[in-house]
Amino acid sequence: MIDVHVHLRDWQQSAKETVGHGLAVASLCGFRWVADMPNTAPALTDRETVLDRLALASPYARKHHVSYSVHMGLTADEDQIRHAVNTYNELFPRVLGLKMFAGHSTGNMGLVSPDAQRTVFRTLTDSDYRGILLVHCEKESLLRPELFVPGRFETHSAARPPEAEAESVRDMISLAMETGFRGGLHICHISTRAALDLVKKARAEGLDISCGATAHHSLLTASDAGNHDLFLKMNPPLRDESDRQAVYQGLIDGDVDFVESDHAPHTLADKEAGASGIPGFAGSLLLLKRLKADGVPHARLVELFCSAAADRFGIESDNRLADRLDWRIAKAREEYPFDPFSGLS
Repeated sequence: MIDVHVHLRDWQQSAKETVGHGLAVASLCGFRWVADMPNTAPALTDRETVLDRLALASPYARKHHVSYSVHMGLTADEDQIRHAVNTYNELFPRVLGLKMFAGHSTGNMGLVSPDAQRTVFRTLTDSDYRGILLVHCEKESLLRPELFVPGRFETHSAARPPEAEAESVRDMISLAMETGFRGGLHICHISTRAALDLVKKARAEGLDISCGATAHHSLLTASDAGNHDLFLKMNPPLRDESDRQAVYQGLIDGDVDFVESDHAPHTLADKEAGASGIPGFAGSLLLLKRLKADGVPHARLVELFCSAAADRFGIESDNRLADRLDWRIAKAREEYPFDPFSGLS
């Protein structure tokens, strides 16, 4: 199986998780290829840091039989964007794609102004970038951080409302079309019906666009976040039941291209202090189990967890789904200080 959206921490964040531990758990859960996001500390925005990260992961990847790649982060600096394109062209598939945060999340790498976002698309187009641009879509101007009540994680859903995601997706589609972007646009961790409708419409109009969905946005809602002990705070946040149903049905129908975990562990102290992100590998297996129980055909499950991501990013997949799901889920749950999917089986 393939997971193209993980945050394995390490370096200055090694208290949260190390790359070695993350790859061990990924392997335990049946993943054979993972791609790490760039909002590490330090961030993966230059070739030297990328090479350091790949060197760090290499012995663990061999030990646990997991292929390891990274997505390189983008800033608003045109020289840095061109440098990222050159690094991608040199190191693919170890550098699997380029990532833009259209809103701030963990790591504060957000490019929140329309001009900065336009610079990214224009420079990628001028550089003839043909790979995948992954985007975290939340429109900063529509966020309402004053609505978040510390310790009440369900209020995070009001602080980062559904329209912030949908309008950011609309912006990305518009910029891709305006600049003649020649790569593939990927919307990460889609969480709302409105955003999914925008992706479907753009795809029907010929734009090269895909989207991924997480287990938490497919199986949980904002009301679940009211259970403090689950620490269900992440970006984008959990939504209402209507949005959850839309995402889950999108996985079945093919409107959502594949599953991505957004695995992002923290210490309990960091979660109590308001950090966003949850461990995600066990959740992906819970989602696989739920989809199987609901009668989703094996061929579609292979697409969701293996082949669709491989095809999108141009890598290989053995198209093997994890077996012994209950055993793997139980073991993975033991590896982190809290279980955000507690109660699901």
